[in-house]
Amino acid sequence: MARLLQIVQLGHPVLRKRASAVEDVRGGATQSLIDDMLATMEDASGVGIAAPQVYESVRIMIVSSYPSIRYPHAPRMAPIPIVNPEIVWASEEVEKGWEGCLSIPGIRGLVPRNKRIKVKFVTREGKVGEREFADFVARVFQHEIDHLNGIVFTDRLETPLDMITEKEYMKIVS
Repeated sequence: MARLLQIVQLGHPVLRKRASAVEDVRGGATQSLIDDMLATMEDASGVGIAAPQVYESVRIMIVSSYPSIRYPHAPRMAPIPIVNPEIVWASEEVEKGWEGCLSIPGIRGLVPRNKRIKVKFVTREGKVGEREFADFVARVFQHEIDHLNGIVFTDRLETPLDMITEKEYMKIVS
């Protein structure tokens, strides 16, 4: 049975550390962590989560998408557990878009991200996969892989003026 995990808040050193590769993808500990991350992300109404956000410095992340009050135009996509991801190609086209983070509650930022990416990763079944993501889902992927590299979205802001509170953000999207 999946457990709800505590989400790390900005300031904890695990968010600034490069996560280690997962060796035993199909092992029980890895599978349990993936299940726990899925449950935790869903409980927090997130569209993504990375293992460092639940105090585990390993290269596992979940990418998901669905329309919500915060992201009304997001496409619907089932959560995808991703192990040992890497971006193998990124479009030159960059787009700024609003991001938030479960580890930085109450703050939103206008973050520049590549509009399209091609990624390589290992599935939870241990198979190597490759996919292309675009727009919102590409943004979520880049946000989560940043967590695996010790980067948070506020590091990517072009100016502090691109940061607002959640309350002000909701006025924009409502």
